[in-house]
Amino acid sequence: MRILVVEDDVQIADMLTEALTNRQYVVDVVQDGKAALDYVETIDYDLILLDITLPKLDGIKFCQQLRNHHFTIPVLILTARDTIADKIMGLDAGADDYMVKPFDLGELMARVRALLRRGSSTAGSKIFWGSLCINPSTYEVTYEELLLNLTPKEYAILELLVSSGRRVLSRPGIIERVWSLEDPPSEETVKSHIKSLRQKLREVGAPDDFIETVHGLGYRLKQF
Repeated sequence: MRILVVEDDVQIADMLTEALTNRQYVVDVVQDGKAALDYVETIDYDLILLDITLPKLDGIKFCQQLRNHHFTIPVLILTARDTIADKIMGLDAGADDYMVKPFDLGELMARVRALLRRGSSTAGSKIFWGSLCINPSTYEVTYEELLLNLTPKEYAILELLVSSGRRVLSRPGIIERVWSLEDPPSEETVKSHIKSLRQKLREVGAPDDFIETVHGLGYRLKQF
């Protein structure tokens, strides 16, 4: 899952980024509404966390423009504006939820999960591919009920492959969905993660070609 944080307070943005990445989300951060619109037009996001008081384009106008351009991405407003009139304005502009700063991090994460469930039929539900089972709620992966010990990036790549079905994913495509824009790796890093995933899958009994290489194109999962 990829989340865009639109927040000009660096401390709050850093705190949100750390909390979200610790929960295996991919996070991009921008500090003004105009840059946020540019990002949304080029990258597929599953959720936007949005401040109202922003330079260049405030959060209310950003929300209005987002909905006017028919983007249906869930938006959660995080702001110090706490009047009923402010909340009504934010929700009427197209936001899906509204939280007032300072907020409880646990409650925020619960609301994030709720909004992601609305936007995806698989968010929070177990995902299966043959004998493989991924539990997005606990980040646990099993093969024939044997637990795989995966790194966060290995988990994210495997979840992406399973969610994509038989669609071939290129290395640049994997990088775009699994890494933030600030720290994209080389394609060799993706190859290294795929190699490690294959080894760990073999150790629990999966076939050697569970992750197939489509030469010149990328990777996909074996058909069952």
